[in-house]
Amino acid sequence: MDLNNIEDIARYIVKAGKGILAADESNPTCGKRFDSIGVESTEQNRRDYREMLFRSQGMRGNIGGVILFDETIRQEAEDGTSLVKIISDQGALPGIKVDQGLKPIGDSEESITQGLDGLDARLKEYYSLGAKFTKWRAVIKIGNSMPSDDAIQSNMVALADYAKVVQENHMVPMVEPEVLMDGTHSIQECFDATSRCLNTLFAALDERRVNIKGTILKPNMVTSGSEVAHKADKNEVAKQTIKCLKENVPSDLPGITFLSGGQSDLDSTAHLDAMNKIGGFSWKLSFSYGRALQQPALKAWMGKKENASLAQEALSHRALMNKLAAEGSWSSSLEN
Repeated sequence: MDLNNIEDIARYIVKAGKGILAADESNPTCGKRFDSIGVESTEQNRRDYREMLFRSQGMRGNIGGVILFDETIRQEAEDGTSLVKIISDQGALPGIKVDQGLKPIGDSEESITQGLDGLDARLKEYYSLGAKFTKWRAVIKIGNSMPSDDAIQSNMVALADYAKVVQENHMVPMVEPEVLMDGTHSIQECFDATSRCLNTLFAALDERRVNIKGTILKPNMVTSGSEVAHKADKNEVAKQTIKCLKENVPSDLPGITFLSGGQSDLDSTAHLDAMNKIGGFSWKLSFSYGRALQQPALKAWMGKKENASLAQEALSHRALMNKLAAEGSWSSSLEN
């Protein structure tokens, strides 16, 4: 892969319908997923699980990048090959989560993402370990007078500060302003909160002269709250998400890779496909899914080596389905 600069790297990740496998769960989060299948969350089990995913045949051609956790980017496979090399050999680029989690804003329910202290030094090490792109997640809640202007401003400025330092270290920043699905809010309330975040984020990126052509956006889709009885259908989600993006995102951004944010694997695929069937935008609209790509594989694996090929088939299928959705050529009949 001859990728000479951050603009080339950003374009490569989302080229021809490819998307991102998010495998950057923290150890506690990975532990919860392993608990669901009765597997102990040891370093070796985490390594074996992720190695199995990265060696799946369906990675090639469907996955352009893999986001890793600090532990994973340092690990070697059972045969001594680094996990970074396994990913690269599949034609995908290794990335790394670099934020350090959330802390409350005062005594409110809202939070600010931490991790700017010491970021430059961490980025230099990750670059030396082979990372080509990075991820930083901000979390925005809807409800009870949220999101506040303070939460949006402080989180979007932190995202922009992070992005600038990443580009100075020759990597692509993925900026993730996640407006949570949790709650009883309407799709219009999600649209309004997402618009405020994106507008503030791109103003802050512009102010810091971040190269938008070397940046990837990882936003939520514009959906109804998860606790609403009657949710907006997939066509309304697609229409409102595209409208929100067109009003707030510069046309020269190379790629928008959605988070699944608690949607089911099939809903995540269907929504992405519906957007690409509508079309009429300049960016590549693709995926950066964690649970929505991994869950079927995790259930098939169950911590048993003899189930590895079944788990790999499950991941490969979801990766292909989402690539087709990123090209607007998926249909539910392909799931059978």
